Amino acid sequence: QVQLVESGGGLVQAGGSLRLSCAASGRTVSDYSMAWFRRAPGKEREFVALIRWASSTRDYADSVKGRFTISRDSAKTTLYLQMNSLKPEDTAVYYCAARYRSSSGSYYTTDGYTYWGQGTQVTVSS
Repeated sequence: QVQLVESGGGLVQAGGSLRLSCAASGRTVSDYSMAWFRRAPGKEREFVALIRWASSTRDYADSVKGRFTISRDSAKTTLYLQMNSLKPEDTAVYYCAARYRSSSGSYYTTDGYTYWGQGTQVTVSS
């Protein structure tokens, strides 16, 4: 079992920045790839960014490339999402997710992840 707890959400003006954190605990969290997803009002949960467990390769949704940065600490127990140049369309509940290194399925869809946090609200005002 892996437990994920997000924090850092809030209200920010367009053009501002926020940093989300996801504290991971449980079984050997360093063996897990991790990602951020978000769900905007009236929309499905969508992929935002991921970092793979071994190579630390990162990937981003086109909508956030160049503005968001995913990272994790050296102990791989905390995942971050630095969000800059925020736009009103970034308003959503942001979720942290984890999948074991041998998991199958897409890295870019919700069914590829086993563990989820409770979410943190990000609201960007215009």
